[in-house]
Amino acid sequence: MTRTRFPRSVFRVGTEPDARFTLANERTFLAWTRTALALIAGGVALEALGLDLQAGFRLAASLVLVVAGLALPIWAWVEWMRTERALRAGHPLPGAHTSAALAIVVVVVGLLVLLGILWR
Repeated sequence: MTRTRFPRSVFRVGTEPDARFTLANERTFLAWTRTALALIAGGVALEALGLDLQAGFRLAASLVLVVAGLALPIWAWVEWMRTERALRAGHPLPGAHTSAALAIVVVVVGLLVLLGILWR
């Protein structure tokens, strides 16, 4: 009996790569998922603790964190699939767009918190 692996769009491409590379790709996906949980927790904590920040900036920073935390696992899944397909096809690995997006989120949240401190 042959087991079908999910997602087929990834596993029907190319040949099976060295398991170490596939497992490293999976660990990267799991690390992004943990990061997403931290973003959501940070957004909830920022708003729930009611820190002495200007309320509008605090809420905006919280929302950016929560929305980024919701979007990150989806984006990480897409990157996992792109990377796994490249590994299986023997192509160069795709760029790390998720890292750039996360850096932008952190800068935006930092600026919102800074503004919240300055305008309290």
